Amino acid sequence: MSKNIDPLSVIRLSVEKKVHGASHVFVVFGASGDLAKKKIYPVLWNLFKDELLPKETYIIGYARSKLSLEDLQSRWAPYLKVTDDDKSKFQEFLKINSYCSGNYDKTSDFARLDKMISEIGNCNRLFYLALPPTVYESVTLNIKATCMSKSDKWTRVIIEKPFGRDLDSSELLSNHLSSLFKEEEIYRIDHYLGKEMVQNLMVLRFGNRIFSPIWNRDSIASVVISFKEPFGTEGRGGYFNDFGIIRDVMQNHLLQLLTLVAMEKPPSTDAEDIRNEKVKVLKSIPPIVIDNVVLGQYVGNPEGNGEEKLGYLDDPTVPAGSTTPTFVTAALFVRNERWDGVPFLLRCGKALNERKAEVRIQFKDIPGDIFNEGKVKRNELVIRVQPNEAVYMKMMAKTPGMSFDCEETELDLTYGSRYKGIKMPEAYERLILDVFTGSQINFVRSDELYQAWRIFTPLLHQIEEEKPKPIPYVYGSRGPKESDELCATNNFIYTGTYKWSPSKI
Repeated sequence: MSKNIDPLSVIRLSVEKKVHGASHVFVVFGASGDLAKKKIYPVLWNLFKDELLPKETYIIGYARSKLSLEDLQSRWAPYLKVTDDDKSKFQEFLKINSYCSGNYDKTSDFARLDKMISEIGNCNRLFYLALPPTVYESVTLNIKATCMSKSDKWTRVIIEKPFGRDLDSSELLSNHLSSLFKEEEIYRIDHYLGKEMVQNLMVLRFGNRIFSPIWNRDSIASVVISFKEPFGTEGRGGYFNDFGIIRDVMQNHLLQLLTLVAMEKPPSTDAEDIRNEKVKVLKSIPPIVIDNVVLGQYVGNPEGNGEEKLGYLDDPTVPAGSTTPTFVTAALFVRNERWDGVPFLLRCGKALNERKAEVRIQFKDIPGDIFNEGKVKRNELVIRVQPNEAVYMKMMAKTPGMSFDCEETELDLTYGSRYKGIKMPEAYERLILDVFTGSQINFVRSDELYQAWRIFTPLLHQIEEEKPKPIPYVYGSRGPKESDELCATNNFIYTGTYKWSPSKI
């Protein structure tokens, strides 16, 4: 992007054009909870501070807690980054906030909420369910009964994952929501789809001629999609143990990345065209079989420091003898003409050696290699989602000197270097703006959700019924060696001879 162009001003103009100066009320259900105070209110503050929030937007928090507005503000204020220069702006932000205390199953309390909204005026209404799924049904029934927008204004409902625990529970939720709202009123939020590099996959694939001829089974050996965290459950083992890493990361975040890598070129960048192509990919993936899966669970590192000495089962919130995996590698296959035979390896884990999320596309070996045996390594295109967002192509180059020796190097687009000083909205910020402007490109459609659960539900049920013992791996390691072996048998070659570092230029 040209250094003369401020991305925020471009977004500002786009938002203003799409909302046409309409007034909005943004209702945060679960306003006193962790998600609201740590994520939703900070996001709304950032949007307001950067003047990205549409003008004439009002925020109402709703929760069971009997709180004053000042009490609520004291809960989320520590998570808002307010500098001395922001103080007057922050006072303006406080003025657009209000609070309503009420139960989630009491229609009369929702009628009071509706009255509060109506007193603001005839507004578009956005309802963010920062709530446990157990209350989704009662809340959405009450929204439909009492709080829908009037006349020509719209209503949009934002649902946080988890979208069910398996295919049956997900279908129950989807059927319930579809009985109350139109699909275009439902926004199932997966924050990963708002990340810059995830959105960049579309442009990389379909905006560059060089990739089109090689983006298929003839040139690509395997695709590895990884999500690694360098910390354990940190006292949240009770929640994690019940939900598990497959539901938490793989079935949604990593599978979404897979669809963007594997999808065919859509007719346009319209939301429905893109989501249609993603669903076609999912329909081509058979359910995962356990023979193509490695399950691991971290144990303490005796030589580590602090938390590193503790294994998963040492967390007091984890049930004794739990077999819940904290690490999973799974091989998936897309049975269509473009990808038949190419393994897609999804890999995620806690208590590993680094924090990283990336897509690594490994190309096939050079035919007729003329150089010294073993010197030429496979080319790789890497899209690094976090941290240090980057796109780089691992390739071979001549070692300086008199010989034809080869060495690994890269063509590197590190965002922090190329776009130094440019401020961009974070994932949640751009997704909430999408809801205001009515763009569903980065939200999960009901049939997409159905297919995702179809792929994973048999595996999840088998793990829960048979309780296979996960392979232990040491806190701070790369995970179980069996994961590398599964990748190797699925045409991914790990050499460990090259490590990328962010460009400093």
